[in-house]
Amino acid sequence: MLVVIANDLPPAVRGRMKLWFVEPRPNVFVSGIKDSVAQKVVDYLYQYCPPDSGLMIFRRISKAPYYEIYGIGDTKRDLIELSGLKLVIEKTFESSAKTL
Repeated sequence: MLVVIANDLPPAVRGRMKLWFVEPRPNVFVSGIKDSVAQKVVDYLYQYCPPDSGLMIFRRISKAPYYEIYGIGDTKRDLIELSGLKLVIEKTFESSAKTL
């Protein structure tokens, strides 16, 4: 399985993604493609998406923790690695206090 969340995709990439993925919301793509094909899609996205695309990619893998997270450009969320486990930071106390 592969889930791709983007801030903005180039039109050619978005059109190609619509061939294999369901787009439940604008710039959110979900597909149940095989793991080997999913890696090719990830490689394609890295090759053809500029950093301002703001991609966050979740890919299922066959070993623990059974997923990988990739980020390209400004994803509006931070990725951290904690004890070898990649996680997405939703909001921190400091950033929410700055907006008040």
